[in-house]
Amino acid sequence: MKTDLLLIPMSARYRDMRAAALAAEESGFDGLWTWDHLRDPDGAGEPGVPEAWTVLTALAEVTRRISLGPLVLNVANRHPGVLANMAATLQAVSGGRLLLGIGAGGSGRTPYAPEQQAIGQAVERDEVRARRVAEAIELMRRLWSGHAGFLKPEPPPPIIVGGFGPRMAALAGRHGDGFNTQAMHPRLADLVRVARDERAAAGRDASSFIVTVFAGLDERWLRPDSRGRQALASAGVERLILLIEPPFDPDEIRGAGRLLAASL
Repeated sequence: MKTDLLLIPMSARYRDMRAAALAAEESGFDGLWTWDHLRDPDGAGEPGVPEAWTVLTALAEVTRRISLGPLVLNVANRHPGVLANMAATLQAVSGGRLLLGIGAGGSGRTPYAPEQQAIGQAVERDEVRARRVAEAIELMRRLWSGHAGFLKPEPPPPIIVGGFGPRMAALAGRHGDGFNTQAMHPRLADLVRVARDERAAAGRDASSFIVTVFAGLDERWLRPDSRGRQALASAGVERLILLIEPPFDPDEIRGAGRLLAASL
């Protein structure tokens, strides 16, 4: 199982994210992610939230090995045609290290709804937002196939669909290349099974499906013999993404990397 870090962007500064990325790569972590949010629902406005794509592109230039991805892009924030070209460009900049996480965005029941409303985006019903994820995947893949001179990523990045219920798990299986949810989700095994079954029913190779989960950075997740990590492996999880808050202590990251390396 691969182990990644996610840099929570709320109130973060790019210089600290850059230092954390370098420490993560140096320490042996496999991937680096950040959230796609534009404002901090709990903050007072300073210093704000760095934009995910811009940060990832900059980090692609200062790293060499580590995978990079947004967890997860809200398809309402960027037209999928533009997103297709952005992803292809980042794949070129990073040398093929992009993991393209996408999702339906927060519903009206979440603290992120005002973020959408502030930029003039309506927060649609759950089924509408889910349908737009499927439509975005279809359009991106069509453009990546070489349609009408659009930039073609080499290789096409895996599309990992984020969600917390069977609707998005099934969508991930039918249309995506992977599924992301909470490590401590009480129905994790069921959601993974739904996604893999839908992928097989669509005539796609279920064995190549990528299951990723996220949790807070904690020593228990760094030890392969821990009960939690073994449960994830039994559920078919390939990547464990550990969240870390700003200002991101590089020494903490290096210490976690040493613990992870000593346990492998």
